[in-house]
Amino acid sequence: MIIRQFLAWTQDDSTARRAEAATHLARAFLYGGLDAEETWNARTALIGLLDDPSRQVRLALALACASAPEAPRALIIALASDQADIAAVVLARSPVLSDADLVDGIAIGCETVRSAIAARDRLSYAVAGALAELGEVPSLVALATNHEAEITTGSLLRMVARHGDAAPLREALLARPDLPLEVRQAITARLAETLAAFAVDSGWLTPVRSERASREARERATLTFSVDAHPIDLARLVTHLRRQGELNAGLILRAILSGRMAFVEAALCDLTGLGGNRVAGLMLDSSGAGFTALHRRAGLPEALLPAFSGALSAWREASRGRVEISDAALSRRMIERALTACEAMPFAEASGIVALLARYEAEAARDEARLVAKALGEVAQAEEKARIEAEVIDAEWRDAQARIAQAPDYADLEATAAPAADVAAPGSVAAILDGLSDALMREFAQGVERTPPTATTEDTIPDTLVASYRADRVRLAA
Repeated sequence: MIIRQFLAWTQDDSTARRAEAATHLARAFLYGGLDAEETWNARTALIGLLDDPSRQVRLALALACASAPEAPRALIIALASDQADIAAVVLARSPVLSDADLVDGIAIGCETVRSAIAARDRLSYAVAGALAELGEVPSLVALATNHEAEITTGSLLRMVARHGDAAPLREALLARPDLPLEVRQAITARLAETLAAFAVDSGWLTPVRSERASREARERATLTFSVDAHPIDLARLVTHLRRQGELNAGLILRAILSGRMAFVEAALCDLTGLGGNRVAGLMLDSSGAGFTALHRRAGLPEALLPAFSGALSAWREASRGRVEISDAALSRRMIERALTACEAMPFAEASGIVALLARYEAEAARDEARLVAKALGEVAQAEEKARIEAEVIDAEWRDAQARIAQAPDYADLEATAAPAADVAAPGSVAAILDGLSDALMREFAQGVERTPPTATTEDTIPDTLVASYRADRVRLAA
């Protein structure tokens, strides 16, 4: 009987009445415990409501059935193909939809639909990959902020490759706690390219200078990411750089001059195919034939071999405590050793290398100066803070002394005050005593009464001795 009433309401002329009937009918079907005949009637009626011309009725139907695993699949599939706001409701929540249904929704849907799918709980790798390939910035941002979504490294890199110039997407990706190093490096590279293009368009830099600045910024960021990285993550980063054509001799030389030997070992292992222990052993003997063979097998330019050997020699001495390496990103000691090693080379071969090392030396000097300036600034701030605190304390002391000097003197008050004065002068001892409580005054009085009187001279000298002394004084006076 109840189902028939709901069916009658669905034929009402009022849109609001039909929407209410759709909601109640869906809830009765899902949670009403109907028998077989009523269940079939209700299911048929719900599917029939898909033809209702009012968007409000279909939206009410979607809201009532979106989260129910018992909802008819035909109903959910039809609602997922409806208008964007109606489809987004079921695509975002319905457990009835499979990965194939979601991928199809991504392919034919708009950004509203894709964003709804991207926000689903426990999104699978396949659906995330489809979004990475087809989604625009809004849906990709929703996917990146969904930390429960399963996203492969390849999908993340694809997102960066397609829309890495969008700041909201970069921020969302960098906020992910499990972001791989290669994805972080790719984001940094896109940011450097965006800034370089902006500098060229603004006329601040020439294209050549802008490209050099962008490359050096990428190299610095890459080495920063590699600090304390796990060997597996470091190997994946090096592989990514090689595939992108960014694992070059300049980056490896910068890594040596910066003391990032773990990155250097990973890079040489990737380029040569040798094991880590073998590469580390050859790096310890940079002047021997073994390192020369390693250098050639890695495909590095022959002209850079003296610079590599000189820098590694300085690093080896530093590891033994013979020289001190500064805390700057680039070591000036190692750069000087590399420059010295290149002095014997022909000018045609050494000019480019010397120019590169000179830029590294200038960069290292700026890094060291920046660190020193920061330390001096912190010392100056501490000294200024101490000086201000001392001035405040001195001013407070002087103010207290001035208030004491202006207060009336107690001796003057005792000499000028009338015996019957009822009001004590401010700041006098009487005013202080008047402020004490009665209980405290009674306790003080009792203590005074309990104090034994001070012994006089007469109480301590015998009477006979006193009489004799007085008699002697009489005789002397006569």
